Amino acid sequence: MDVRHLELLRELADRGSVSAVAAATHRTPSAVSQQLRTAQRELGAALVEPSGRGVRLTDAGRLLADSAVDVVTALAEVQARWDAFRDEPVGTVTLAALPSAATFLLPHVERALAGTGVELRYTDVDIAEAAFGALTADHDIVLAHSFTSRRPVRTDGLVVVPVAVEPLDVAMSTAHPLAARATVDVTDVTESAWIGVPHGYPFETVLQSIEQATGTRLDVRQRVVDNRLVEALVAAGDRLAILPRFTTPVDDRLTLRALTGIPANRHISAVLRPDRARRRAVRQVLDAVVRAAAATARRHHADPADPGGGTAICQERMR
Repeated sequence: MDVRHLELLRELADRGSVSAVAAATHRTPSAVSQQLRTAQRELGAALVEPSGRGVRLTDAGRLLADSAVDVVTALAEVQARWDAFRDEPVGTVTLAALPSAATFLLPHVERALAGTGVELRYTDVDIAEAAFGALTADHDIVLAHSFTSRRPVRTDGLVVVPVAVEPLDVAMSTAHPLAARATVDVTDVTESAWIGVPHGYPFETVLQSIEQATGTRLDVRQRVVDNRLVEALVAAGDRLAILPRFTTPVDDRLTLRALTGIPANRHISAVLRPDRARRRAVRQVLDAVVRAAAATARRHHADPADPGGGTAICQERMR
């Protein structure tokens, strides 16, 4: 078997179409189709079949695509051992992260990598939880979040490393009556006006949980996305909002208070393909991410994501 054919089938399984594989691998669709025909001829089995205007994997193609993950992971492990033997973790590591997590993590990670042979290239992405897993096809590390567990939805078959558990606090003006309290309970906030996020955005989950716990429908006056805008609106009036603790600047106009009565945290995790999780350069970046998150949690008196766990989770393929 040609490993390149196995990798091609894996890409088709992950990306869903010949055109998407071609774009990701810098080839023409006709070249990808030609390689698929070559793979079918050499393996003596139909690996794809027509589906609408495109193709889909047959059972044989799916079997080989799934097995390709094991093959490329084994090759990556050999490369990692070779790099360890030479003691030279080098190369470029690509990372995609939700902006609010990137804000408190990446400055520390960049400092940790200064002077090493590892170059970090990153981008910020503001997408739904279910979309983060697909980004691992094009990035070595994806920093995602979930409001229910450390494994974001649609990340089965990928390596997931806990990075941080960030409290989601109630933001208010320092002149608001609730600012005098050390914490606020869900029963304390039902009479206040709120600034929320558009329906379907993550922080909406907290407001929904408050409504379920109290049996009261909250008075949401505005729905906006940008946290900086929310901070400005809250500081200037009497409305409340849910904001992340690690990146919300508290000053003489804006106050954060922990919310009690319901779980109010988000899990920030690193999501990786199993083979990429074996690369020494990737693991060096991942170690720096985990350390940066732990330092941030200590500064904000929050619990670490996974005491003692760290990147040991990279050693197994979590399902």
